[in-house]
Amino acid sequence: MSADHDAEQDAEREASAPPPPRRSAAGGVFAAIKETVLVVAVALVVSLVVKTFLLQAFFIPSQSMEETLDIGDRVIVSKLTPGPFDLHRGDVVVFSDPGNWLSQTAPPERGPVGTVVAEALTFIGLLPEDSDDHLIKRVIGLPGDHVVCCDASGQITVNDEPVDETSYLAQGAAPSLDPFDVTVPEGQLWVMGDNRDESADSRYNRESQPYHGFVPVDLVVGRAYAVVWPVSHWDWLGTPSAFDQVSGAPGAS
Repeated sequence: MSADHDAEQDAEREASAPPPPRRSAAGGVFAAIKETVLVVAVALVVSLVVKTFLLQAFFIPSQSMEETLDIGDRVIVSKLTPGPFDLHRGDVVVFSDPGNWLSQTAPPERGPVGTVVAEALTFIGLLPEDSDDHLIKRVIGLPGDHVVCCDASGQITVNDEPVDETSYLAQGAAPSLDPFDVTVPEGQLWVMGDNRDESADSRYNRESQPYHGFVPVDLVVGRAYAVVWPVSHWDWLGTPSAFDQVSGAPGAS
């Protein structure tokens, strides 16, 4: 009887207890908005940190790297190279214009709001960087390398070793129709496009000041390692084996 009596008392207390306070509809909406804003803010901060220190997307505006990269491709660039990881011959790199390599291009037509939004999204890394002041080429010579075009077989040589570039040159493109004989200065690179007939690269900027066609390593944003858009062009941009036999410094940091 005692147990039954206690159970009845507990039931009566529960029945007489006031109901828990209800969250108002307005309070629920405010909480949801606050949570959404927090999630978006964290995502934007993470995106900005990734773009600043790790990865950045770039848009391919020209045919100079065909058929490795087509106009309109988006590539992901690792900012850890150069830096924690060394540059190697054959790497595809994005770099800032070393001095008048690029002609002035008309900015895309956007309204004031569109311009602000596009610049903000690019700044935080949600849109690919425009190419008004960046180029993308392949590293052919590292600091100290002796790069010559061409030997009796029509191949470029690096430190007297011929380089078989057929794995990445555009179909039908010669290694170079413009002869050259250069030694890469300390802290600089010799770069060329894969579509040699359509690439205004180190060969064609030897009169440019102040670097005479060479690219300071300090101007390299990073190494392009993957094509991520469009989906049909997904590809991994590894370092080719064409330079494996070349002696000399293994990389540039």
